[in-house]
Amino acid sequence: MKAQEPSVRAIAWVTAVCLLGDSMLYIVLAVYWQHYGLDALWQVGVLLSVNRFVRLPLGPLIGWLYSRLPKRTGVLAAVALACATTLAFGFFSGFAPLLAARALWGAAWSMLRIGGYLTVLEASGSGEQRGQLLGRYNGIMGVGSLVGMLAGGLLADLLGVRAVALLLGTVTLAGLPFAWRFVPPTVTPSAPPRSDASVPRQPRLAAAALLPLLSGFTTALVFFGLLMSALSPLIAARLPDRGTLTLAGFTLGAASAAGALQALRWGWSPFLSPWFGRQADGPRGRLPLYLAALGLAAAAFALLALPLPFGLWLAVLLAVMLANTAITTLSDTLAADAAAGSRAVAYMTTYTIVVDIGAALGPLASFVLLGAFGPGGVGFACAALMALTAAAWLIFHRRPRML
Repeated sequence: MKAQEPSVRAIAWVTAVCLLGDSMLYIVLAVYWQHYGLDALWQVGVLLSVNRFVRLPLGPLIGWLYSRLPKRTGVLAAVALACATTLAFGFFSGFAPLLAARALWGAAWSMLRIGGYLTVLEASGSGEQRGQLLGRYNGIMGVGSLVGMLAGGLLADLLGVRAVALLLGTVTLAGLPFAWRFVPPTVTPSAPPRSDASVPRQPRLAAAALLPLLSGFTTALVFFGLLMSALSPLIAARLPDRGTLTLAGFTLGAASAAGALQALRWGWSPFLSPWFGRQADGPRGRLPLYLAALGLAAAAFALLALPLPFGLWLAVLLAVMLANTAITTLSDTLAADAAAGSRAVAYMTTYTIVVDIGAALGPLASFVLLGAFGPGGVGFACAALMALTAAAWLIFHRRPRML
């Protein structure tokens, strides 16, 4: 086990480096869109979302490739694409070439994500440390998002947005030697050997396979879609003093406060994600902790919809983000458990597609709820989704095994 851990750390750092450019764009593109020859803000929305929709049809193809090619080859190709797509925002202008670059980033992200999952599966072996390894993978990966956002916000004004893109694109190249050195050059078979009698045969639509997919969908829909899109309106509706917050002498608006909270979440992820994974690897298994996190999220989201004093409301929002860290790590771990000893490539590919669907539908659902019911409607909807996910596990989960 210990000998395999460097491969998990390496691919996590490779993924983190590749995320620098993508995270930077979420900060700077809405501000500097005219520098890229764009005509309207709707083009910014398309550029920031097209990568998610591209991943949906490409997912099965990338999974098929990983069942026939070494993981190292796939990860190296993903790093090269990530570098090229970030550098494109340093060299090119106009909607069409930037749209092509963002579409290529969608392919790169799918290759990185599936390659990362497969590397963790191979390193975790029997699964005794799978939660900890996935927590470490997710935590390190979050560092890339945090640094990319900070670099975008701080350096764009100093160096210019194109210079930042060129800088981060060049830094992304550092992922190539790490991938070559540490990502194993193995091929994950699409199905286990027929002679392996230890692998139980289960129906394709068994609850053990469907429940992790449900968890991945609702986690992405709620945390990567609904909450991320509605966070600024949620905060704006609660901020005292005419929509601003004064903290340590600094006055923050809703957008700044939302960015600070997101940075806090990414900042604690490298420490808390492995801890949650390690607890899930313990003798009590994954499910009790997972259900507790879902319960915390459901209660906290419901409280967010209530007219609480701002200080208490902010504490509840931090509880939501803490539950986010736990639920994301545990959902990935439950999916890896379901894939282990089975059609690992096919299952993890399906899982990433389901997660992408949830993340793509989330922003649309968020703005529909905001328009129809206001910020409170988003809170109650997220609470209901978390409660339904917990109920599904309680009702349909039967066999504890690794859970």
